[in-house]
Amino acid sequence: MTGRLKFYEFFAGGGMARVGLEPTWDCTFANDNSTKKALAYAARWGEGHLDTRSIDEVASTDLPRGAHMAWASFPCQDVSVAGNGLGIGTAAERGTRSSALWPFLDLMAALKDEDDHPAVIALENVTGLLTSNGGQDFTTICEALASLDYVFGAVLIDAKFFVPQSRPRVFLIAAREDRQLPAGLLGAEAVRPWHNSGIENVHATLPPHLSPRWRWWDLGAAPELADDALVRAIDLTAAAAWNSTAETDRLLAMMPDTHKARLEEAKAAGRPVIGSLYLRMRPREHGNVQCAEISFAPTLGCLRTPRGGGSRPRIIVVEGENVRTRLLSAREAARLMGLPETYPLPDKYQHAFQLMGDGVVAPVVRFLGRTLIEPLARAPIGPPPPDAVPEPAAVEEQLA
Repeated sequence: MTGRLKFYEFFAGGGMARVGLEPTWDCTFANDNSTKKALAYAARWGEGHLDTRSIDEVASTDLPRGAHMAWASFPCQDVSVAGNGLGIGTAAERGTRSSALWPFLDLMAALKDEDDHPAVIALENVTGLLTSNGGQDFTTICEALASLDYVFGAVLIDAKFFVPQSRPRVFLIAAREDRQLPAGLLGAEAVRPWHNSGIENVHATLPPHLSPRWRWWDLGAAPELADDALVRAIDLTAAAAWNSTAETDRLLAMMPDTHKARLEEAKAAGRPVIGSLYLRMRPREHGNVQCAEISFAPTLGCLRTPRGGGSRPRIIVVEGENVRTRLLSAREAARLMGLPETYPLPDKYQHAFQLMGDGVVAPVVRFLGRTLIEPLARAPIGPPPPDAVPEPAAVEEQLA
């Protein structure tokens, strides 16, 4: 199969999966019912590119025919370890935000009935998907994919290999069972960094009728992040909206002794050191106290959807005795998501960070598309070649 590939983008947000795939893919249908995200999508691609109905209202007849892949970054609130733990529900009971996955799977089932279901389904979510309801939610999704005649496997990709942000996400990639999968995409067992102990655990607990459908997707070697990636992402000039000296001193005074020691180490580094600064409530003898905590690494912490002043992402920059602090800017957040400088951002700070916090890192999608999804989408119909699927090796029981 030659030529450009076609895909659907569900739960599209600001279209970050589309940004990652566009060099070789065409988006023929996109859907998201968030008004703010729809404005961001239209700012990037123009009006008419996003269906803003609830996914429950979308029918298979609304979808252009011939898509090679369907992408779904379905809501994470009910499977996140920081969420409410309600999970994805069931096909019959859909009372959570994360249960929006089911209408998507209904659409895939309808396409299968018409013999036009995509060669690949890509589901993206937080790592809590692996442990939600004791791993049962993950198994339930695998059951649904199996009922649609797909084989499947999961990979964990941390954005830190691509951008200066640590953002691990699970990608459950399913391929139609009638495709002749390239042998080079299949491994015999779990391999780091693409498969962690969480993925090994959900694989080990799959029921016997699902285990034969599991595939250990092999993405090859992980890329290396450039040494100066964080420095290039952050505006170190005086023109940035730095806090006043008094505000920085106030934040530093809120640090526990262990974090003050980290600050002193950064001062002695002999070079500019950039880190994350968090405001967190910590238990103390007389009740909870707000503390300022810092972390210095080649990458900043995971961007999250802001829910208040304490959760807004902050940075600290140390150059000898000169210490500066401020909020991370919206454009810097976009760089941490791998978005181009031309990507238009919402005017309001809160809206911009809502968009980033709910998004997927574009270079991660591009890498996954190039190494796995595109070869799967181009695979011809037919049985696998001899020895295409290696015999699974025993997985060590010890957790990594």
